[in-house]
Amino acid sequence: MLSLLFRFFFSVKTNHSRHLRPLKRHHKVIYANLLTSGNLPEYLADIDRRAEEMFERLVKQLAARECVTEQLKTADPMAWVRKMNDIRNRAAEAVSSEIVCA
Repeated sequence: MLSLLFRFFFSVKTNHSRHLRPLKRHHKVIYANLLTSGNLPEYLADIDRRAEEMFERLVKQLAARECVTEQLKTADPMAWVRKMNDIRNRAAEAVSSEIVCA
């Protein structure tokens, strides 16, 4: 059991902690099963991969919908940065509510 915990804590990335906290708090049985079976790092890596894919897809879709293009970037860089920051924040919030905390 100790070697399993040692292997787990050194194989988990730091950004997995945002997935791990809700799992520990709200799904204790699932967390314990994943931890004891040794599948927790793979589970967290899968969630992280899906979250990153969803985030990138949402950013592209929202940027296209709101006409945030390379032309805007060259014409008015500050407006482009403001809009992209807003889009990234909304995409991050959507990913967090749908994948990470689900």
